[in-house]
Amino acid sequence: MAEIGVIGSGSWGTALALVLNKNGHHVTIWSYLKEEADEIGEKRENPSKLPGVHIPEEIEITTDLQGSVEGKDVVVLAVPSMATRATAKKMCPYVKEEQILVNVAKGIEEGTLKTLSEQIEEEIPQANVAVLSGPSHAEEVSRELPTTVVVGAETEETAIYLQKIFMNDVFRVYTSPDIKGIELGGSLKNVIALAAGVADGLGYGDNTKAALITRGIAEITRLGIKMGGKLESFTGLTGIGDLIVTCASKHSRNRKAGVLIGEGMTMEEAMAEVKMVVEGVYSAKAARELAEKYEVSMPIVEKVNQVLFEGKPAKDAVSELMMRDGRSEYSNLPWD
Repeated sequence: MAEIGVIGSGSWGTALALVLNKNGHHVTIWSYLKEEADEIGEKRENPSKLPGVHIPEEIEITTDLQGSVEGKDVVVLAVPSMATRATAKKMCPYVKEEQILVNVAKGIEEGTLKTLSEQIEEEIPQANVAVLSGPSHAEEVSRELPTTVVVGAETEETAIYLQKIFMNDVFRVYTSPDIKGIELGGSLKNVIALAAGVADGLGYGDNTKAALITRGIAEITRLGIKMGGKLESFTGLTGIGDLIVTCASKHSRNRKAGVLIGEGMTMEEAMAEVKMVVEGVYSAKAARELAEKYEVSMPIVEKVNQVLFEGKPAKDAVSELMMRDGRSEYSNLPWD
């Protein structure tokens, strides 16, 4: 049995706490808000994030950050991406040398253009930072529907240790050394999912969705490889797999926000309606800046930014994507 602290009481942190509890580990969930911690502890449910899902009594709910980090075999960092750096800074005094810290959020920091693991390593240089990602909506994981994810770590030893910690009969875990590729796939797909939602909100069909998914993963892969990620990560669970589920699922907050924008809401109105963090909005500007920095063509990402932040009508953005100059699907394929 391992001692595990889950930092963040949102839907994903709660769902992973349930997985780890099922596996026989002692789990503590840290909440930033005392009111939320009290409510979860009293009701043994996270009513605003995972209504109807029972949280066993043996899972401890607390607002004590030090107690949730110190002495833990593994710490799972499950706060929203925009809070990752600040939370890591607060955690730093309590993290021992080479303590394993698993980041499970997805995003890129605006301004610095750093991935979440890079932010954590800056704030907690003594930690052994790993990541966990894949097509895994908390709503389904918490109800023990079969799910498959990937753990990325600097060493195979750490990856296999975490694989054993997390894996069970309904939560299958693969390992990978490609932390960069895993994180880029997980964060950039949220931007494409916004576009897929916009298309749904405009009343477009399956053909449009398939085009956005396919051309979206092409954009993500072009940028990801230039930044040091591996092709296999973008064709696997943390690339095309995560992109499919986020573009198509009823649980996807990024898709839902996109639907509302396609139906006529502003970005601010859509985020308020979703009532949960829409990571793609925060990653969209960073994705555009990365595309410019690495000189990579990302037309879908560009149009998402124009719709979100420049007032471009969504229908015009789709029309402009369709009417771009003709080109080969794969420029590296030779003609006979």
